[in-house]
Amino acid sequence: MAIKNPAKPQLIKDYQHHGTDTGSSEVQVAVLTNRITYLTEHFRSHPKDHHSRRGLLLMVSRRRKLLDYVRRGHEGQYRDLIQKLGIRK
Repeated sequence: MAIKNPAKPQLIKDYQHHGTDTGSSEVQVAVLTNRITYLTEHFRSHPKDHHSRRGLLLMVSRRRKLLDYVRRGHEGQYRDLIQKLGIRK
């Protein structure tokens, strides 16, 4: 059973290219980043939740691949995206 995330529609609206865009790479990266942040906080109070940790690692891997794809195609969009999301220090 999936948990409803109230921030997801706002994330899609913030990162979409046009009105019906819900699956572009930028939107997918933003949604994955939100889920990764949530799970990271979850592990602070549940350190032995190894099943969810595996899911977190898969999400991080998927986000990395999507970011590589965006960087190959549009360097400027990549820089804007990582700056808006704050995922590179």
